[in-house]
Amino acid sequence: MLLAERPMHGYEMISQLEERTQGAWRPSPGSVYPTLQLLEDEGLVRVEADGGRRRYHLTSEGREAAVQVTEAGTPWARMADEPGSEARRDLRRAAFATMAAVRQVAFVGGAAEQQAAAELLGQTCQRLYRLLGGSEDEQGTS
Repeated sequence: MLLAERPMHGYEMISQLEERTQGAWRPSPGSVYPTLQLLEDEGLVRVEADGGRRRYHLTSEGREAAVQVTEAGTPWARMADEPGSEARRDLRRAAFATMAAVRQVAFVGGAAEQQAAAELLGQTCQRLYRLLGGSEDEQGTS
């Protein structure tokens, strides 16, 4: 579907998918490039060298397939329309922000800060599982 808009490099596609899903999905190169190879093998895309990189273009058969697939809507639009998608994006952002803070504590914090952070993360993990089990009350305590 992305290639129906314009030819792209694999990493451009990865970035576009991440952007269009508002960070909910960033496919790995290990999934994108084999998929592109499969599409090439099936005659749906062709590859051109572009300054040492590979730019992917849809073939006429690929354009026909893209039209058929897009009739159901783009995957990124369907993801945005899913119930709970906004809450899922908020959770993902919070998780990434937390991981950034954990990295900072790991690299610049002392042993006391690292130990306190490990305990805090352990407590948070337990509370998240209790939340799923329905045992967290509205104030966030058990």
